[in-house]
Amino acid sequence: MKKYLIIVLALMATACKQNKEEDHAHNPDGSHVGDEKPRLDYTIWTDDTELFVEFPALIVGQPSKFAAHFTVLDKHQPVREGSVTVSLVKGEKGIRSTADAPSSPGIFSPLLQPTGPGEHQLIFDLTTPQYTDKIIIEDIMVYASLDEAKEALGEAGEDGSISFLKEQAWKTAFQTEPVIKGEIFDVIKTSGVWQPAQGALKTMVATTNGTVNFSTLNLTEGMEVTKGQLLLSVSSQGLASNNLSAEVAKAKANYDQAASEYNRKKELYESKIIPKAAFEKVESNYAIAKAEYQSIASGVSGDSKQIRAPFNGFIRSVNVANGDYVEQGAVLISVATEDSKVLKSQIAPTYGLTMENFKGLWYQTETGNWKNISDSDGMILSISKDVEKDSPLISVFARVNDVVPVPDGSLTQVHIAMGDGKPTTLVPESALLEDYGNYSVMVQLSGESFERRSITIGKRNGENVEVLKGLQAGDVVVTTGAYQVKMASMSGTTPAHGHEH
Repeated sequence: MKKYLIIVLALMATACKQNKEEDHAHNPDGSHVGDEKPRLDYTIWTDDTELFVEFPALIVGQPSKFAAHFTVLDKHQPVREGSVTVSLVKGEKGIRSTADAPSSPGIFSPLLQPTGPGEHQLIFDLTTPQYTDKIIIEDIMVYASLDEAKEALGEAGEDGSISFLKEQAWKTAFQTEPVIKGEIFDVIKTSGVWQPAQGALKTMVATTNGTVNFSTLNLTEGMEVTKGQLLLSVSSQGLASNNLSAEVAKAKANYDQAASEYNRKKELYESKIIPKAAFEKVESNYAIAKAEYQSIASGVSGDSKQIRAPFNGFIRSVNVANGDYVEQGAVLISVATEDSKVLKSQIAPTYGLTMENFKGLWYQTETGNWKNISDSDGMILSISKDVEKDSPLISVFARVNDVVPVPDGSLTQVHIAMGDGKPTTLVPESALLEDYGNYSVMVQLSGESFERRSITIGKRNGENVEVLKGLQAGDVVVTTGAYQVKMASMSGTTPAHGHEH
């Protein structure tokens, strides 16, 4: 399990006021009144969890209460249910304490009272209804006395960082991600047009003459439908010719007659009384009569032919009005789904894009929200070989297997990656803050401490950005909520470190 660890020492030491005429006043733990233990905080990321823990320096015989903030990295929400066991271990011996529930959302408050000095392991075992996690902090020192702790840890000064409390982050849209090493490719920036994918649009036509009857009065474009839902019917009731009931009855009679003839001739053929050719002719007539009857009778209720939704989706177009008379073959209604679309982009042939050097395609369904077609098992369908007659561009067609809630014909921004990639430092596009062409990111120094760091960027592929200067792999940056952290830095007030919970 990969882990990112940041250690910050927050020392809050004040001098003990001494009165030469009076004895020193003492706290129950033996320290002087007015003395405060140096405080420490650690921030650790696992694959699933962020732990930000604050606690007083550990001193033999003195209790230390922990404020352990647990954040589920997916959607950056506090752990609201579960228990935490904290263990202080040296060799094969140790002590432990369990908090059976959070004292407030995301915050657990176990208490330990060390029994011996020296370096220890501090182990946090998190158990929630959804998952478990184990976080180990090495080389935790337990001091023999408060004076020894103060001498070892010294005093901390202001570091100029931005304070943004976990309670603030949990109440807003917030997310962090580690800076990674990865490949980035040459990118073609263009636009694309959304088109219906094959099978994602079904046009329903009248299979008989008759009058259109809507199943609901609000049958309109954009209405959501479910597979098998009755949309409308075409009724031939009262028609002298092309009457549906009469046609169904006629087809049924032909089918029954053909079936009887087929069964009779089959027995004769099996008894070798009639030749094979005679039986095959009867068998063919039976198959045709059966298919005709099933086709005519399918979807018939009374004197009406029912039109039902072929799949879950929405009404794309309604081509008739309630009460209209239509003839067989007339277009009635079309149903579409947003689950799959084709994205058509056009680029200059000078880029030299081929199926072989294509590396990826990103698109936007809304401003600032980039998606990779590979995330939904999409794929490039084709790259045209020749330019179109009225445009010196080649077309790139990609299938997107994702819900794209935009009308067909809508435009979107597209980035197409091609060529050979190079290893580099990458940060998500959403982490960027821009001021007049200069870029920066919010770097998380510890659980509640951030800094705004200027960076120099290189190539961009819609999802990730190459960082040429200012970050290194393992740094943790804010990818959602960076603006809120920026505003916190401009508020002019900084919450006290080591706040009470």
